[in-house]
Amino acid sequence: MSEKNYSKLRNESDIRGIALEGIEGQHINLTETACRDVARGFALWLIRRTGRTKLRVAVGRDSRLSGETLLGWLADELSKEGISVTDMGLASTPAMFMTTKTAGFMFDGAVMVTASHLPFNRNGYKFFTPDGGVEASDIKEMITFAESESHTGLKRATVEKAEFMSVYSQRLADMIRSACGSQRPLEGLRIVVDAGNGAGGFYVEKVLKPLGANTEGSRYLDPDGSFPNHIPNPENKEAMASIIEAVKESEADLGIIFDTDVDRAGAVLPDGGELNRNRLIAMLSAMLLRDHPHTTIVTDSVTSSGLAEFIEQKGGVHHRFRRGYRNVINESIRLNSEGIDSQLAIETSGHGAFKENYFLDDGAYIVTKLIIELSRAKKLGYELSSLIDGLKEPAESMEFRMDLKLDDFKPYGQDMIEKLSEYAKTREGWSLAPSNYEGVRVNLDAGHGNGWFLLRLSLHEPLMPLNIESDEAGGVKKIARELCDFIEKFELLDSSKLSDFAKR
Repeated sequence: MSEKNYSKLRNESDIRGIALEGIEGQHINLTETACRDVARGFALWLIRRTGRTKLRVAVGRDSRLSGETLLGWLADELSKEGISVTDMGLASTPAMFMTTKTAGFMFDGAVMVTASHLPFNRNGYKFFTPDGGVEASDIKEMITFAESESHTGLKRATVEKAEFMSVYSQRLADMIRSACGSQRPLEGLRIVVDAGNGAGGFYVEKVLKPLGANTEGSRYLDPDGSFPNHIPNPENKEAMASIIEAVKESEADLGIIFDTDVDRAGAVLPDGGELNRNRLIAMLSAMLLRDHPHTTIVTDSVTSSGLAEFIEQKGGVHHRFRRGYRNVINESIRLNSEGIDSQLAIETSGHGAFKENYFLDDGAYIVTKLIIELSRAKKLGYELSSLIDGLKEPAESMEFRMDLKLDDFKPYGQDMIEKLSEYAKTREGWSLAPSNYEGVRVNLDAGHGNGWFLLRLSLHEPLMPLNIESDEAGGVKKIARELCDFIEKFELLDSSKLSDFAKR
C-alpha cells in the first residue's frame, strides 16, 4: 500500500506547494517525486476523462525560479505515460488554456506551472481541458491517482518545444484593431505596464507597441522569478504604489499591472486613481451593460453595497456569491444554463471572466477591453473615469483574519456563524443581508456604524476572515466594537487583532 500523501498540495482547483528552500520554517514538499506523481495522476485522469489514449498536452510556465525544473519533471513524466507533450516555455495561464481552443493547436489538455502571486519559493500546477479549468473534485481525483502506483501502460511519447505567446497576443491585438477600425489605433496614447518581473511583459512588446502605443515608463517587464522589485499582485499595496508612480511620472493615459501568471490585472487612471476591486468591477459592468442590458454580474461576497447600487442603476443585476474565482465563474455558467443572461463573473481580487471569452479568467483580456474603451473615449471626447461616475465608495474598509485554534475547525466555525446569524436578528440597527451565499453578512444602520460586515469560514485553513466596511469615518471601529461583544465569547477563535483595533 502506498504511503504517499499529497493532500496538502491540493489548493482548491490547482496544485501548490513549496518548491525552493529560502523561508525559515518552510520545507520543500513539491519534490521531484511529488511532481512526477502529480503528472502521472493528471495523465491517468485525462485518459479517463476523454476516453482516449492518444492525447496531446501543452505545458508552460511563468517566471518563477523553479519553473523550468518543475516543467521538465512534468513534461518528462507525461511523456513516460504516453502523453505527447509540447513545451511552450514562458507563457501566461490564460494562454495555456487557449492552446486547447486555437486553430492549429487544439490540445487535449494544458498545464501551467505557476503559484500565481505567492512568494518566490512556492510553485504549482494549473490544469485545463478544452472545457476550462479543472474543478476541485478533479484535483482530488488526480491526487488519488498520484498516490496510487497505477500507470497508463502506454508507450513513451515525445516532448517537443514550440511558442504560443505570439499567437495568443495576436488575438488580443486583432481584437483592438477590429473594435477600433484601425491598424494602429493606439497612436497618441501612452500606456504603461508594470509586470512585476512576472510573465506579463509580453503585453508591451506583442500587443501595445505594434498598435502604436507609447509605452515609455513601463516597469519590470523582464522575467525574474526572485521578484526583486515587488510581488506581482494587483492587490499588493507596494505593487499598486509602483504602477501609480509610473503613471504619474509618465503622465500616462492608463497604467496596467498584472499578477505573475497574468490571469489577474488591475489598472490606474491618469490621476493616479486605482482601478481595482469594486471600481474595476463597476467599470467593466458599465461597459457590458451598454451592449447587454439587464445582464447579471456575478461577484464574490465582499463587494460593497455601493457597487450593487451602481450596477442596478445601470440597468444590470448584481448577484453576490461565494468567494473563490471558480465559485463565481461556475455560478455565472449555472445562471446562463438556466436562461439567465450573465456576461461577467468577477472577484474583487481581479479574477474576471467574460462569457464571450469561454469564461476564462484572463487579466490580459480584461486589460484589452479597457484599452478598447480608452480608444473609444479618446475618439468621442470623454474620460474613462466617467464610466464610474456615481459609484458610491466606502469611507473605510478592513479585513481581519482570525485563526481558529483547533484541528477540526469547521464544525466550530459553522456553529459560530449560525449563532451570529441568530444574534444579529436580536440587535437593534442590524439586519441580515438577503440572498447570502457565504458565512453571515449583516447590514448596520447609521446609528451602528453605517455599513456592513461579513464573517465567513475558510474552506481549507483554520481561519475566519471578517470583512467590515462603512460609509462614514470611524464607522469600521464602531462596527468592530459592537461585534466584539459577541466574538470575544468564542475562546478558540483568536480575535485579538479585532479586539485591539476596537479598543484602540
